Amino acid sequence: MKDHLTFIASDELEGRDTPSRGLDIAALYIAQHLASWGVKPGGEDGTYFQKVPLRLEKIEPQNTRFDISGRSYVYGEDFLTTLSPAQISGSSFVFAGHGWVIKSKNINAFQGIDVKDKIIIVVNSLPKGITNGDLKGPPGGDWLSPAFYAQTNGAKAVINFSSFSAMANWKASRWNQAEKGVVDFGTQQSLIKIPTITASPSMTAELFQGEKFSGNNLFNKAMSGETLESFDLKAVKKANISVSVKSENIHTQNVIGLVEGSDAVLKNEYVAVGAHYDHVGMNPFFPGPDKIWNGADDDGSGTVAVMAMAEALANGPKPKRSFLFIWHAGEEKGLWGSEHFTNNPTVPIGSIITGLNIDMIGRYQQPGDENAQNKALPKQGEVFLIGSKLMSTELGEVSEATNKALLNLSFNYKYDDPKDPEQFFYRSDHYNYAKKGIPIIFYMDGSHADYHQVTDSIEKIDFVQMEKVARTIFATGWELANRPTRPKVDKPLPASVGGN
Repeated sequence: MKDHLTFIASDELEGRDTPSRGLDIAALYIAQHLASWGVKPGGEDGTYFQKVPLRLEKIEPQNTRFDISGRSYVYGEDFLTTLSPAQISGSSFVFAGHGWVIKSKNINAFQGIDVKDKIIIVVNSLPKGITNGDLKGPPGGDWLSPAFYAQTNGAKAVINFSSFSAMANWKASRWNQAEKGVVDFGTQQSLIKIPTITASPSMTAELFQGEKFSGNNLFNKAMSGETLESFDLKAVKKANISVSVKSENIHTQNVIGLVEGSDAVLKNEYVAVGAHYDHVGMNPFFPGPDKIWNGADDDGSGTVAVMAMAEALANGPKPKRSFLFIWHAGEEKGLWGSEHFTNNPTVPIGSIITGLNIDMIGRYQQPGDENAQNKALPKQGEVFLIGSKLMSTELGEVSEATNKALLNLSFNYKYDDPKDPEQFFYRSDHYNYAKKGIPIIFYMDGSHADYHQVTDSIEKIDFVQMEKVARTIFATGWELANRPTRPKVDKPLPASVGGN
């Protein structure tokens, strides 16, 4: 596993973003090894790959403009914008403070002002005393963001003041919008169709030139938590805005291998063992020398553990049922690969008797590590399990019994509740299998200081711990594949957590 992870988590794969050259290389690497081991293709058209459709959008800088009363501003220098195509002509401006509506808190930045056909300017901060935890339910219910309010009330666009973080990430944002591009999965559509524009400090200053408050004054008031009154800017100020977006249909891929079972009948049922092989990529403008998120634990560890299982099964005795090995793309973007597979399975979805998901199994609490964030890691010889008893009592019993008969790891069920504040049940690919009525087990090491950081690198992986967890998962799958009957679903997933 170490040799595989050395490659999968190397700088050459550039963080395995979805989509990216590095992710494609990882897919080819996995597929070539599957072929060399004699694992059958489980993807489309006799290949190891299942295409996952995506939509790539990029700002076209040469056709994206912002003019105010004859003064032209340049995309990438004076302003940035979300990827919402727009043609706006002759619109006036209204300043709306923080721009939020939170009904339960009696907060309404738009009290007494008309925004129809106007461009709303906001300071890009939550109201004083409000955190993200106060935003209950979906947008449009108890709360409306500036952009959501603008769209639902007929405004043409929203302009944000540049925050300190926006200025620090300005070049990275421009690169992301206009060069790298923004990718969406086919089933995901943005709720906001009007552009949200981030204005540079100099552009903001010019916007408020001649007004009763300067842009700098308003920004300072906002940062100090002062209440900001809303007001219309001078009527002479009119905006013409053009946001041009280039869109194209592209794809990434899941990687799927199949090892057939030995029983003439039961081989038509499958134990699915999966991991996500993507991570979060790279950023050439990230401060510091390291600009690549290698994702050794997340989820390089799961990726290579599944590879090791596929090799072992291909080269050894076969259980009665078949094994389906799946490497999902796009987990980091929103569980895209597993959503696509479970909606478009390459085997009958009802033939999958269980789903074993591996996402981060390479770390544990090291002696002497005083980093508070690493206190959430399991102890040596321990692994967190989620979902093993949620839908199937029998699956939980098989999981426990198999572990006790083999390596007797300590199973920690700390997060084994869909209502747990960390929400881990919803945050990895097993969730899409559970929604289809497939009983699942999710194996993980929780979170740590290197989670989604450039420091998630191979030298921090403990391969002894990783191998023990992988062997336990493999043995559990083996036991399930040889039982006379599939694990009974005696507790269907409640509708409140995504069940049908």
